[in-house]
Amino acid sequence: MNYDQETFEDEQNRFHGDFKLIVRLLEFVLPQWKLVALSVGLALVITGAGLTWPKLLQLAMDRYILNASLSPSARIEGLNRLGLIFMVVIAAAFVANFCQVIALEWAGQKTMDALRQSLFNHVVRLDLSFFSANRVGRLVTRHTNDIQNMYEMFTSVIVTLFNEGVRLVGILGVLLWMDWRLSLLLAATFPLIFLISLFFGRLSRLAFRKIRSHLAGINAFLQEAVQGMPVIQMFLRENDMRKRFSELNDRYLDAAIYQIRVFSIFVPLIDIMSSVALALIIWYGGGLVLKKYMTIGILAAFISYMRLFFQPIREFAQKYNIVQSAMASAERIFQLFEEKDYAPRSEGPLALERVEGRIEFRDVLFSYDPGSPVLNGVSFQVEPGRTLAVIGATGSGKTTITNLLERFYDPQQGQILLDGVDLRRFDRNRLRDHLGLIMQDVFIVPGSIRENILLDRELEDSEVERITGLSQLNGFIKKLPRGLDTRVGEGGMDLSAGQKQLLAFARVLARDPKILVLDEATSNIDTETEMLIEEAIKAVTANRTCIVIAHRLSTIRRADRIIIMDHGRIVEQGTHEDLMEIEGLYHHLQMLQNGVSAAP
Repeated sequence: MNYDQETFEDEQNRFHGDFKLIVRLLEFVLPQWKLVALSVGLALVITGAGLTWPKLLQLAMDRYILNASLSPSARIEGLNRLGLIFMVVIAAAFVANFCQVIALEWAGQKTMDALRQSLFNHVVRLDLSFFSANRVGRLVTRHTNDIQNMYEMFTSVIVTLFNEGVRLVGILGVLLWMDWRLSLLLAATFPLIFLISLFFGRLSRLAFRKIRSHLAGINAFLQEAVQGMPVIQMFLRENDMRKRFSELNDRYLDAAIYQIRVFSIFVPLIDIMSSVALALIIWYGGGLVLKKYMTIGILAAFISYMRLFFQPIREFAQKYNIVQSAMASAERIFQLFEEKDYAPRSEGPLALERVEGRIEFRDVLFSYDPGSPVLNGVSFQVEPGRTLAVIGATGSGKTTITNLLERFYDPQQGQILLDGVDLRRFDRNRLRDHLGLIMQDVFIVPGSIRENILLDRELEDSEVERITGLSQLNGFIKKLPRGLDTRVGEGGMDLSAGQKQLLAFARVLARDPKILVLDEATSNIDTETEMLIEEAIKAVTANRTCIVIAHRLSTIRRADRIIIMDHGRIVEQGTHEDLMEIEGLYHHLQMLQNGVSAAP
Protein backbone atom coordinates (compact mmCIF):
# COMPACT_ATOMS: atom_id res chain seq x y z
CA MET A 1 0.00 0.00 0.00
CA ASN A 2 2.81 2.39 0.87
CA TYR A 3 4.60 1.49 -2.36
CA ASP A 4 1.45 2.19 -4.40
CA GLN A 5 0.98 5.51 -2.62
CA GLU A 6 4.60 6.51 -3.27
CA THR A 7 4.26 5.49 -6.92
CA PHE A 8 1.08 7.54 -7.27
CA GLU A 9 2.77 10.54 -5.64
CA ASP A 10 5.78 10.18 -7.95
CA GLU A 11 3.52 10.10 -10.99
CA GLN A 12 1.55 13.06 -9.68
CA ASN A 13 4.74 15.06 -9.06
CA ARG A 14 6.05 14.15 -12.50
CA PHE A 15 2.78 15.31 -14.09
CA HIS A 16 2.90 18.61 -12.22
CA GLY A 17 6.57 19.01 -13.15
CA ASP A 18 5.85 18.37 -16.83
CA PHE A 19 2.93 20.79 -16.74
CA LYS A 20 5.14 23.52 -15.26
CA LEU A 21 7.80 22.89 -17.89
CA ILE A 22 5.22 23.19 -20.68
CA VAL A 23 3.90 26.44 -19.19
CA ARG A 24 7.45 27.84 -19.00
CA LEU A 25 8.11 26.82 -22.59
CA LEU A 26 4.87 28.46 -23.72
CA GLU A 27 6.31 31.79 -22.55
CA PHE A 28 8.78 31.53 -25.43
CA VAL A 29 6.31 30.00 -27.92
CA LEU A 30 3.51 32.57 -27.53
CA PRO A 31 5.36 35.37 -29.40
CA GLN A 32 5.14 33.06 -32.45
CA TRP A 33 1.40 32.50 -32.06
CA LYS A 34 0.61 33.55 -35.64
CA LEU A 35 2.85 30.86 -37.08
CA VAL A 36 1.47 28.30 -34.62
CA ALA A 37 -2.12 29.26 -35.47
CA LEU A 38 -1.33 28.91 -39.18
CA SER A 39 0.09 25.44 -38.48
CA VAL A 40 -3.07 24.43 -36.63
CA GLY A 41 -5.22 25.52 -39.57
CA LEU A 42 -3.02 23.62 -41.99
CA ALA A 43 -3.26 20.57 -39.70
CA LEU A 44 -7.02 20.59 -40.21
CA VAL A 45 -6.55 20.62 -43.98
CA ILE A 46 -4.03 17.76 -43.81
CA THR A 47 -6.31 15.74 -41.53
CA GLY A 48 -9.32 16.29 -43.74
CA ALA A 49 -7.35 15.12 -46.76
CA GLY A 50 -6.11 12.06 -44.90
CA LEU A 51 -9.65 11.03 -43.91
CA THR A 52 -10.95 11.25 -47.45
CA TRP A 53 -9.42 8.22 -49.15
CA PRO A 54 -11.03 5.42 -47.01
CA LYS A 55 -14.42 6.98 -47.78
CA LEU A 56 -13.50 7.10 -51.46
CA LEU A 57 -12.50 3.42 -51.19
CA GLN A 58 -15.93 2.55 -49.75
CA LEU A 59 -17.73 4.45 -52.53
CA ALA A 60 -15.57 2.81 -55.18
CA MET A 61 -16.32 -0.70 -53.91
CA ASP A 62 -20.03 -0.36 -53.07
CA ARG A 63 -21.15 1.94 -55.91
CA TYR A 64 -18.96 0.91 -58.80
CA ILE A 65 -16.72 -2.17 -58.38
CA LEU A 66 -19.30 -4.48 -56.70
CA ASN A 67 -22.43 -2.86 -58.17
CA ALA A 68 -23.58 -5.23 -60.96
CA SER A 69 -26.52 -2.98 -61.87
CA LEU A 70 -24.26 -0.42 -63.57
CA SER A 71 -22.77 -0.80 -67.03
CA PRO A 72 -18.99 -1.19 -67.36
CA SER A 73 -18.70 2.29 -68.89
CA ALA A 74 -20.63 3.84 -65.99
CA ARG A 75 -18.38 2.05 -63.50
CA ILE A 76 -15.25 3.28 -65.24
CA GLU A 77 -16.61 6.83 -65.42
CA GLY A 78 -17.45 6.77 -61.70
CA LEU A 79 -14.01 5.42 -60.77
CA ASN A 80 -12.39 8.15 -62.90
CA ARG A 81 -14.30 10.82 -60.98
CA LEU A 82 -13.25 9.33 -57.65
CA GLY A 83 -9.64 9.10 -58.87
CA LEU A 84 -9.68 12.76 -59.92
CA ILE A 85 -11.06 13.76 -56.51
CA PHE A 86 -8.35 11.68 -54.85
CA MET A 87 -5.60 13.42 -56.87
CA VAL A 88 -6.95 16.86 -55.94
CA VAL A 89 -7.05 15.87 -52.26
CA ILE A 90 -3.46 14.56 -52.41
CA ALA A 91 -2.25 17.79 -54.04
CA ALA A 92 -3.99 19.91 -51.39
CA ALA A 93 -2.46 17.80 -48.60
CA PHE A 94 1.00 18.17 -50.15
CA VAL A 95 0.77 21.97 -50.33
CA ALA A 96 -0.65 22.21 -46.79
CA ASN A 97 2.04 19.88 -45.41
CA PHE A 98 4.80 21.87 -47.15
CA CYS A 99 3.55 25.19 -45.74
CA GLN A 100 3.09 23.70 -42.27
CA VAL A 101 6.66 22.37 -42.10
CA ILE A 102 8.04 25.79 -43.09
CA ALA A 103 5.85 27.60 -40.55
CA LEU A 104 6.77 25.24 -37.71
CA GLU A 105 10.49 25.24 -38.56
CA TRP A 106 10.46 29.03 -38.59
CA ALA A 107 8.55 29.20 -35.31
CA GLY A 108 10.87 26.59 -33.78
CA GLN A 109 14.04 28.42 -34.78
CA LYS A 110 12.76 31.75 -33.44
CA THR A 111 11.56 30.13 -30.20
CA MET A 112 14.86 28.36 -29.54
CA ASP A 113 16.77 31.52 -30.44
CA ALA A 114 14.78 33.45 -27.81
CA LEU A 115 15.27 30.65 -25.26
CA ARG A 116 19.02 30.41 -25.88
CA GLN A 117 19.43 34.19 -25.69
CA SER A 118 17.35 34.43 -22.52
CA LEU A 119 19.34 31.62 -20.88
CA PHE A 120 22.67 33.23 -21.71
CA ASN A 121 21.45 36.64 -20.51
CA HIS A 122 20.48 34.99 -17.23
CA VAL A 123 23.79 33.16 -16.83
CA VAL A 124 25.98 36.23 -17.40
CA ARG A 125 24.17 37.99 -14.53
CA LEU A 126 25.05 35.26 -12.03
CA ASP A 127 27.85 35.77 -9.55
CA LEU A 128 31.28 34.14 -9.62
CA SER A 129 30.33 31.74 -6.85
CA PHE A 130 27.91 30.06 -9.26
CA PHE A 131 30.62 29.53 -11.88
CA SER A 132 33.00 28.24 -9.23
CA ALA A 133 30.45 25.57 -8.28
CA ASN A 134 29.48 24.53 -11.86
CA ARG A 135 31.75 22.98 -14.46
CA VAL A 136 32.09 24.72 -17.80
CA GLY A 137 31.05 21.68 -19.84
CA ARG A 138 27.72 21.41 -18.05
CA LEU A 139 26.86 25.04 -18.79
CA VAL A 140 27.87 24.60 -22.43
CA THR A 141 25.62 21.53 -22.67
CA ARG A 142 22.63 23.55 -21.45
CA HIS A 143 23.09 26.13 -24.22
CA THR A 144 23.81 23.64 -27.01
CA ASN A 145 22.73 19.99 -26.69
CA ASP A 146 19.78 20.58 -24.37
CA ILE A 147 18.29 23.40 -26.43
CA GLN A 148 18.89 21.41 -29.63
CA ASN A 149 16.91 18.53 -28.10
CA MET A 150 14.04 20.89 -27.38
CA TYR A 151 14.21 22.20 -30.94
CA GLU A 152 13.94 18.67 -32.31
CA MET A 153 10.88 18.12 -30.15
CA PHE A 154 9.32 21.37 -31.31
CA THR A 155 9.82 20.74 -35.02
CA SER A 156 9.39 16.98 -35.09
CA VAL A 157 6.98 16.15 -32.29
CA ILE A 158 4.78 19.23 -32.54
CA VAL A 159 4.06 18.36 -36.19
CA THR A 160 2.98 14.91 -35.05
CA LEU A 161 0.87 16.29 -32.20
CA PHE A 162 -0.89 18.74 -34.52
CA ASN A 163 -1.53 16.41 -37.42
CA GLU A 164 -1.95 13.07 -35.73
CA GLY A 165 -3.83 14.43 -32.72
CA VAL A 166 -6.42 16.10 -34.93
CA ARG A 167 -6.52 12.96 -37.09
CA LEU A 168 -7.26 10.79 -34.04
CA VAL A 169 -10.24 12.93 -33.11
CA GLY A 170 -11.49 12.97 -36.70
CA ILE A 171 -11.13 9.21 -37.13
CA LEU A 172 -12.96 8.48 -33.88
CA GLY A 173 -15.83 10.67 -35.05
CA VAL A 174 -15.98 8.95 -38.43
CA LEU A 175 -15.80 5.46 -36.89
CA LEU A 176 -18.65 6.21 -34.48
CA TRP A 177 -20.69 7.55 -37.38
CA MET A 178 -20.00 4.46 -39.53
CA ASP A 179 -20.69 1.75 -36.89
CA TRP A 180 -20.85 2.31 -33.13
CA ARG A 181 -20.50 -1.40 -32.32
CA LEU A 182 -17.15 -1.75 -34.08
CA SER A 183 -16.04 1.55 -32.52
CA LEU A 184 -16.76 0.26 -29.01
CA LEU A 185 -14.85 -2.94 -29.80
CA LEU A 186 -11.89 -0.82 -30.89
CA ALA A 187 -12.17 1.37 -27.78
CA ALA A 188 -11.75 -1.71 -25.57
CA THR A 189 -8.02 -1.64 -26.35
CA PHE A 190 -7.57 2.00 -25.23
CA PRO A 191 -7.06 1.43 -21.46
CA LEU A 192 -4.30 -1.11 -22.06
CA ILE A 193 -2.58 1.22 -24.55
CA PHE A 194 -2.76 4.05 -21.98
CA LEU A 195 -1.26 1.91 -19.19
CA ILE A 196 1.57 0.70 -21.45
CA SER A 197 2.39 4.29 -22.45
CA LEU A 198 2.31 5.48 -18.85
CA PHE A 199 4.60 2.71 -17.60
CA PHE A 200 7.17 2.98 -20.37
CA GLY A 201 7.01 6.77 -20.23
CA ARG A 202 8.25 6.70 -16.67
CA LEU A 203 11.09 4.31 -17.54
CA SER A 204 12.03 6.37 -20.58
CA ARG A 205 12.16 9.63 -18.60
CA LEU A 206 14.54 8.10 -16.05
CA ALA A 207 16.70 6.72 -18.86
CA PHE A 208 17.00 10.07 -20.59
CA ARG A 209 17.83 11.86 -17.35
CA LYS A 210 20.79 9.52 -16.96
CA ILE A 211 21.79 10.02 -20.60
CA ARG A 212 21.73 13.83 -20.30
CA SER A 213 23.66 13.70 -17.02
CA HIS A 214 26.39 11.44 -18.43
CA LEU A 215 26.62 13.51 -21.62
CA ALA A 216 27.11 16.69 -19.58
CA GLY A 217 29.85 14.91 -17.66
CA ILE A 218 31.61 13.96 -20.90
CA ASN A 219 31.38 17.53 -22.19
CA ALA A 220 32.79 18.91 -18.95
CA PHE A 221 35.65 16.37 -18.98
CA LEU A 222 36.54 17.14 -22.60
CA GLN A 223 36.51 20.88 -21.91
CA GLU A 224 38.91 20.52 -19.02
CA ALA A 225 41.10 17.93 -20.75
CA VAL A 226 41.60 20.01 -23.90
CA GLN A 227 42.41 23.14 -21.89
CA GLY A 228 44.87 21.25 -19.71
CA MET A 229 46.47 19.15 -22.45
CA PRO A 230 49.95 20.72 -22.05
CA VAL A 231 49.98 19.78 -18.36
CA ILE A 232 48.59 16.30 -19.10
CA GLN A 233 51.33 15.57 -21.63
CA MET A 234 54.06 17.15 -19.52
CA PHE A 235 53.28 14.92 -16.54
CA LEU A 236 52.58 11.83 -18.70
CA ARG A 237 48.97 11.50 -17.57
CA GLU A 238 47.62 10.37 -20.97
CA ASN A 239 46.82 6.84 -19.78
CA ASP A 240 45.05 8.13 -16.70
CA MET A 241 42.95 10.51 -18.80
CA ARG A 242 42.11 7.71 -21.26
CA LYS A 243 40.95 5.54 -18.36
CA ARG A 244 38.78 8.29 -16.88
CA PHE A 245 37.24 9.11 -20.26
CA SER A 246 36.61 5.41 -20.90
CA GLU A 247 34.70 5.17 -17.61
CA LEU A 248 32.58 8.22 -18.48
CA ASN A 249 31.98 6.91 -21.99
CA ASP A 250 30.98 3.46 -20.73
CA ARG A 251 28.45 4.99 -18.33
CA TYR A 252 26.94 6.97 -21.19
CA LEU A 253 26.85 3.82 -23.35
CA ASP A 254 25.09 1.81 -20.61
CA ALA A 255 22.46 4.53 -20.18
CA ALA A 256 21.89 4.73 -23.95
CA ILE A 257 21.55 0.94 -24.29
CA TYR A 258 19.06 0.86 -21.41
CA GLN A 259 16.96 3.51 -23.19
CA ILE A 260 17.11 1.46 -26.42
CA ARG A 261 15.89 -1.62 -24.56
CA VAL A 262 12.96 0.30 -23.12
CA PHE A 263 12.02 1.66 -26.53
CA SER A 264 12.49 -1.71 -28.25
CA ILE A 265 9.82 -3.22 -26.00
CA PHE A 266 7.43 -0.28 -26.07
CA VAL A 267 7.01 0.06 -29.88
CA PRO A 268 6.34 -3.65 -30.58
CA LEU A 269 3.70 -3.68 -27.82
CA ILE A 270 1.85 -0.89 -29.61
CA ASP A 271 2.06 -2.88 -32.86
CA ILE A 272 0.68 -5.95 -31.08
CA MET A 273 -2.27 -3.94 -29.80
CA SER A 274 -2.91 -2.74 -33.35
CA SER A 275 -2.88 -6.33 -34.63
CA VAL A 276 -5.22 -7.48 -31.84
CA ALA A 277 -7.66 -4.69 -32.68
CA LEU A 278 -7.48 -5.56 -36.38
CA ALA A 279 -8.22 -9.23 -35.65
CA LEU A 280 -11.25 -8.30 -33.52
CA ILE A 281 -12.60 -5.99 -36.24
CA ILE A 282 -12.18 -8.62 -38.98
CA TRP A 283 -13.78 -11.30 -36.78
CA TYR A 284 -16.77 -9.24 -35.71
CA GLY A 285 -17.14 -7.13 -38.87
CA GLY A 286 -16.78 -10.17 -41.14
CA GLY A 287 -19.69 -11.77 -39.31
CA LEU A 288 -21.81 -8.66 -39.91
CA VAL A 289 -20.95 -8.76 -43.63
CA LEU A 290 -21.91 -12.42 -43.89
CA LYS A 291 -25.20 -11.66 -42.15
CA LYS A 292 -25.84 -8.80 -44.62
CA TYR A 293 -25.82 -6.24 -41.77
CA MET A 294 -22.89 -4.40 -43.37
CA THR A 295 -21.45 -3.99 -46.84
CA ILE A 296 -17.93 -5.14 -47.60
CA GLY A 297 -17.09 -1.57 -48.65
CA ILE A 298 -17.98 -0.26 -45.18
CA LEU A 299 -15.89 -2.99 -43.56
CA ALA A 300 -12.92 -2.18 -45.83
CA ALA A 301 -13.27 1.53 -45.07
CA PHE A 302 -13.56 0.79 -41.34
CA ILE A 303 -10.38 -1.32 -41.41
CA SER A 304 -8.61 1.44 -43.31
CA TYR A 305 -9.75 4.04 -40.78
CA MET A 306 -8.69 1.74 -37.96
CA ARG A 307 -5.22 1.35 -39.44
CA LEU A 308 -5.11 5.13 -39.81
CA PHE A 309 -6.15 5.36 -36.16
CA PHE A 310 -3.20 3.30 -34.96
CA GLN A 311 -0.79 5.13 -37.22
CA PRO A 312 -0.85 8.29 -35.01
CA ILE A 313 -0.39 6.09 -31.93
CA ARG A 314 2.58 4.44 -33.61
CA GLU A 315 3.92 7.89 -34.52
CA PHE A 316 3.54 8.98 -30.91
CA ALA A 317 5.45 5.89 -29.80
CA GLN A 318 8.29 6.55 -32.24
CA LYS A 319 8.49 10.21 -31.20
CA TYR A 320 8.16 9.42 -27.52
CA ASN A 321 11.91 9.05 -27.05
CA ILE A 322 12.36 12.54 -28.50
CA VAL A 323 9.73 13.90 -26.11
CA GLN A 324 11.36 12.28 -23.08
CA SER A 325 14.81 13.49 -24.12
CA ALA A 326 13.47 17.00 -24.64
CA MET A 327 11.63 17.05 -21.32
CA ALA A 328 14.79 15.89 -19.53
CA SER A 329 16.66 18.73 -21.26
CA ALA A 330 13.89 21.19 -20.38
CA GLU A 331 14.20 20.22 -16.72
CA ARG A 332 17.90 21.05 -16.75
CA ILE A 333 17.43 24.30 -18.69
CA PHE A 334 14.73 25.69 -16.43
CA GLN A 335 16.63 24.54 -13.33
CA LEU A 336 19.40 26.83 -14.56
CA PHE A 337 16.83 29.62 -14.90
CA GLU A 338 16.02 29.10 -11.22
CA GLU A 339 19.58 29.99 -10.17
CA LYS A 340 19.61 33.38 -8.45
CA ASP A 341 22.32 35.88 -7.63
CA TYR A 342 24.09 35.07 -4.39
CA ALA A 343 24.93 38.74 -3.79
CA PRO A 344 21.68 40.64 -3.24
CA ARG A 345 20.77 43.51 -5.52
CA SER A 346 20.78 47.01 -4.12
CA GLU A 347 17.34 48.35 -3.33
CA GLY A 348 17.09 51.89 -4.60
CA PRO A 349 20.77 52.07 -5.66
CA LEU A 350 22.53 55.40 -5.31
CA ALA A 351 23.70 57.32 -8.35
CA LEU A 352 27.41 56.99 -9.01
CA GLU A 353 28.25 59.79 -11.39
CA ARG A 354 31.45 61.14 -9.82
CA VAL A 355 34.01 59.16 -7.82
CA GLU A 356 36.87 60.59 -5.78
CA GLY A 357 38.44 57.19 -5.10
CA ARG A 358 38.59 56.92 -1.30
CA ILE A 359 38.44 53.21 -0.35
CA GLU A 360 37.98 51.84 3.13
CA PHE A 361 37.71 48.27 4.41
CA ARG A 362 36.17 48.38 7.87
CA ASP A 363 36.49 45.17 9.96
CA VAL A 364 35.64 42.95 6.95
CA LEU A 365 35.01 39.24 7.44
CA PHE A 366 34.42 37.02 4.41
CA SER A 367 34.47 33.30 3.64
CA TYR A 368 33.72 31.33 0.48
CA ASP A 369 32.76 28.31 2.57
CA PRO A 370 30.99 28.71 5.92
CA GLY A 371 33.36 28.33 8.84
CA SER A 372 36.53 28.95 6.79
CA PRO A 373 37.13 32.73 6.74
CA VAL A 374 39.44 34.02 4.03
CA LEU A 375 39.42 37.55 5.43
CA ASN A 376 39.11 38.01 9.19
CA GLY A 377 38.70 41.51 10.59
CA VAL A 378 40.54 43.29 7.74
CA SER A 379 40.61 47.10 7.99
CA PHE A 380 42.54 49.61 5.89
CA GLN A 381 42.01 52.85 4.03
CA VAL A 382 43.32 54.25 0.73
CA GLU A 383 43.10 57.99 0.11
CA PRO A 384 42.19 59.30 -3.36
CA GLY A 385 45.12 59.28 -5.76
CA ARG A 386 47.25 57.10 -3.50
CA THR A 387 48.68 53.64 -4.16
CA LEU A 388 48.21 50.69 -1.82
CA ALA A 389 50.23 47.50 -2.25
CA VAL A 390 48.99 44.17 -0.89
CA ILE A 391 51.39 41.24 -0.57
CA GLY A 392 51.30 37.87 1.09
CA ALA A 393 51.61 34.16 0.53
CA THR A 394 49.20 32.24 -1.68
CA GLY A 395 45.87 31.88 0.11
CA SER A 396 46.41 34.86 2.38
CA GLY A 397 43.36 36.70 0.96
CA LYS A 398 44.91 39.15 -1.52
CA THR A 399 42.72 38.34 -4.53
CA THR A 400 39.65 38.17 -2.28
CA ILE A 401 40.13 41.87 -1.54
CA THR A 402 39.83 42.52 -5.29
CA ASN A 403 36.73 40.32 -5.58
CA LEU A 404 35.02 42.19 -2.76
CA LEU A 405 35.99 45.58 -4.16
CA GLU A 406 34.51 44.65 -7.54
CA ARG A 407 31.40 43.31 -5.73
CA PHE A 408 31.77 39.85 -7.17
CA TYR A 409 30.91 38.94 -3.58
CA ASP A 410 29.65 40.83 -0.53
CA PRO A 411 31.25 40.46 2.92
CA GLN A 412 29.42 38.54 5.63
CA GLN A 413 30.45 41.11 8.23
CA GLY A 414 31.91 44.59 8.15
CA GLN A 415 31.74 47.24 5.45
CA ILE A 416 33.57 48.24 2.30
CA LEU A 417 33.19 51.95 1.64
CA LEU A 418 33.75 54.01 -1.47
CA ASP A 419 33.86 57.74 -0.77
CA GLY A 420 32.26 56.98 2.59
CA VAL A 421 29.31 54.99 1.17
CA ASP A 422 28.84 51.21 1.57
CA LEU A 423 29.38 49.41 -1.75
CA ARG A 424 26.16 47.47 -1.23
CA ARG A 425 24.22 50.70 -1.80
CA PHE A 426 25.60 51.07 -5.33
CA ASP A 427 24.44 49.36 -8.49
CA ARG A 428 27.16 46.81 -9.32
CA ASN A 429 27.31 47.62 -13.03
CA ARG A 430 27.63 51.35 -12.41
CA LEU A 431 30.24 50.67 -9.73
CA ARG A 432 32.40 48.60 -12.07
CA ASP A 433 32.45 51.41 -14.64
CA HIS A 434 34.70 53.29 -12.21
CA LEU A 435 36.97 50.33 -11.43
CA GLY A 436 39.78 49.15 -13.70
CA LEU A 437 41.04 45.62 -13.13
CA ILE A 438 44.09 43.93 -14.66
CA MET A 439 44.40 40.28 -13.72
CA GLN A 440 47.04 37.62 -14.23
CA ASP A 441 44.92 35.76 -16.80
CA VAL A 442 43.82 38.04 -19.65
CA PHE A 443 40.74 37.20 -21.71
CA ILE A 444 41.29 37.94 -25.41
CA VAL A 445 38.21 38.53 -27.56
CA PRO A 446 38.51 37.05 -31.10
CA GLY A 447 38.91 40.19 -33.20
CA SER A 448 41.35 42.99 -33.91
CA ILE A 449 43.67 44.62 -31.38
CA ARG A 450 41.56 47.79 -31.64
CA GLU A 451 38.40 45.82 -30.78
CA ASN A 452 40.14 44.19 -27.82
CA ILE A 453 41.19 47.57 -26.48
CA LEU A 454 37.89 49.42 -26.97
CA LEU A 455 35.43 46.55 -26.27
CA ASP A 456 32.57 48.28 -28.16
CA ARG A 457 33.54 51.75 -26.98
CA GLU A 458 33.96 54.62 -29.43
CA LEU A 459 37.19 56.63 -29.23
CA GLU A 460 39.03 58.84 -31.68
CA ASP A 461 42.13 57.41 -33.35
CA SER A 462 44.28 60.00 -31.61
CA GLU A 463 42.98 58.87 -28.22
CA VAL A 464 43.61 55.22 -29.10
CA GLU A 465 47.20 56.09 -30.05
CA ARG A 466 47.67 57.93 -26.75
CA ILE A 467 46.40 54.88 -24.85
CA THR A 468 48.66 52.46 -26.72
CA GLY A 469 51.55 54.79 -26.04
CA LEU A 470 50.88 54.90 -22.31
CA SER A 471 50.48 51.13 -22.21
CA GLN A 472 53.79 50.64 -24.08
CA LEU A 473 52.06 48.87 -26.98
CA ASN A 474 53.21 51.14 -29.79
CA GLY A 475 56.45 49.27 -30.42
CA PHE A 476 54.62 45.98 -30.72
CA ILE A 477 51.80 47.37 -32.88
CA LYS A 478 54.17 48.97 -35.39
CA LYS A 479 55.64 45.56 -36.19
CA LEU A 480 52.23 44.08 -37.06
CA PRO A 481 51.18 43.85 -40.74
CA ARG A 482 47.87 45.65 -40.17
CA GLY A 483 48.65 47.56 -37.03
CA LEU A 484 45.65 48.03 -34.72
CA ASP A 485 43.46 46.12 -37.19
CA THR A 486 45.52 42.92 -36.87
CA ARG A 487 43.31 40.06 -35.75
CA VAL A 488 44.25 38.25 -32.54
CA GLY A 489 42.74 35.41 -30.54
CA GLU A 490 40.82 32.56 -32.18
CA GLY A 491 41.42 32.63 -35.93
CA GLY A 492 44.21 35.24 -35.55
CA MET A 493 47.73 35.57 -34.24
CA ASP A 494 48.66 34.42 -30.74
CA LEU A 495 49.97 36.87 -28.17
CA SER A 496 52.62 36.22 -25.57
CA ALA A 497 51.80 36.54 -21.87
CA GLY A 498 53.51 39.92 -21.73
CA GLN A 499 51.70 41.24 -24.81
CA LYS A 500 48.38 40.16 -23.32
CA GLN A 501 49.17 42.07 -20.13
CA LEU A 502 50.00 45.21 -22.08
CA LEU A 503 46.79 44.82 -24.06
CA ALA A 504 44.81 44.43 -20.84
CA PHE A 505 46.42 47.59 -19.53
CA ALA A 506 45.36 49.51 -22.65
CA ARG A 507 41.85 48.08 -22.30
CA VAL A 508 41.55 49.52 -18.80
CA LEU A 509 42.91 52.88 -19.86
CA ALA A 510 40.20 53.08 -22.54
CA ARG A 511 37.66 53.10 -19.71
CA ASP A 512 39.60 55.80 -17.81
CA PRO A 513 38.63 54.48 -14.35
CA LYS A 514 39.16 56.42 -11.16
CA ILE A 515 40.33 53.29 -9.33
CA LEU A 516 42.93 50.91 -10.77
CA VAL A 517 43.52 47.39 -9.43
CA LEU A 518 46.45 45.24 -10.57
CA ASP A 519 46.05 41.64 -9.41
CA GLU A 520 49.29 39.72 -10.04
CA ALA A 521 49.59 41.65 -13.34
CA THR A 522 53.35 41.14 -13.60
CA SER A 523 53.72 37.60 -12.26
CA ASN A 524 53.82 35.79 -15.62
CA ILE A 525 55.98 38.06 -17.76
CA ASP A 526 59.64 38.57 -18.54
CA THR A 527 61.78 41.30 -17.04
CA GLU A 528 61.76 43.45 -20.18
CA THR A 529 57.96 43.47 -20.41
CA GLU A 530 57.71 44.10 -16.69
CA MET A 531 59.83 47.20 -17.17
CA LEU A 532 57.42 48.38 -19.89
CA ILE A 533 54.45 47.87 -17.57
CA GLU A 534 56.26 49.67 -14.76
CA GLU A 535 56.74 52.66 -17.05
CA ALA A 536 53.06 52.56 -18.01
CA ILE A 537 51.97 52.35 -14.38
CA LYS A 538 54.03 55.40 -13.46
CA ALA A 539 52.30 57.40 -16.18
CA VAL A 540 48.72 56.49 -15.35
CA THR A 541 48.55 56.12 -11.56
CA ALA A 542 48.65 59.90 -11.12
CA ASN A 543 45.30 61.14 -9.77
CA ARG A 544 44.03 57.56 -9.51
CA THR A 545 43.53 55.37 -6.49
CA CYS A 546 45.63 52.29 -7.19
CA ILE A 547 45.71 48.89 -5.47
CA VAL A 548 48.60 46.61 -6.48
CA ILE A 549 48.58 42.93 -5.58
CA ALA A 550 51.80 41.13 -6.47
CA HIS A 551 54.27 38.43 -5.53
CA ARG A 552 57.22 40.37 -6.92
CA LEU A 553 58.14 42.87 -4.24
CA SER A 554 60.06 45.02 -6.74
CA THR A 555 56.77 46.14 -8.32
CA ILE A 556 55.35 47.65 -5.13
CA ARG A 557 58.23 49.57 -3.57
CA ARG A 558 56.94 52.93 -4.79
CA ALA A 559 53.51 52.36 -3.17
CA ASP A 560 52.40 54.99 -0.65
CA ARG A 561 51.44 52.20 1.70
CA ILE A 562 52.04 48.46 1.88
CA ILE A 563 50.02 45.90 3.81
CA ILE A 564 51.18 42.33 4.40
CA MET A 565 48.49 39.63 4.58
CA ASP A 566 48.83 36.34 6.41
CA HIS A 567 45.97 33.84 6.82
CA GLY A 568 43.33 36.49 6.17
CA ARG A 569 44.71 39.14 8.51
CA ILE A 570 46.88 42.22 8.13
CA VAL A 571 50.07 41.51 10.06
CA GLU A 572 52.18 44.49 8.95
CA GLN A 573 51.60 47.79 7.17
CA GLY A 574 53.58 50.91 6.30
CA THR A 575 55.94 52.23 3.64
CA HIS A 576 58.75 50.16 2.18
CA GLU A 577 61.32 51.94 4.32
CA ASP A 578 59.26 51.58 7.51
CA LEU A 579 58.71 47.88 6.97
CA MET A 580 62.36 47.24 6.23
CA GLU A 581 63.36 48.99 9.44
CA ILE A 582 61.23 46.83 11.71
CA GLU A 583 62.72 43.67 10.12
CA GLY A 584 59.46 41.74 10.25
CA LEU A 585 57.75 39.52 7.70
CA TYR A 586 58.15 42.05 4.88
CA HIS A 587 61.88 42.27 5.54
CA HIS A 588 62.08 38.48 5.62
CA LEU A 589 60.29 38.23 2.21
CA GLN A 590 62.60 40.83 0.73
CA MET A 591 65.65 38.93 1.86
CA LEU A 592 64.32 35.64 0.47
CA GLN A 593 63.50 37.18 -2.90
CA ASN A 594 66.91 38.84 -3.10
CA GLY A 595 68.60 35.55 -2.34
CA VAL A 596 69.89 36.69 1.03
CA SER A 597 69.47 34.62 4.18
CA ALA A 598 67.11 36.25 6.63
CA ALA A 599 68.64 34.46 9.59
CA PRO A 600 70.48 36.64 12.13
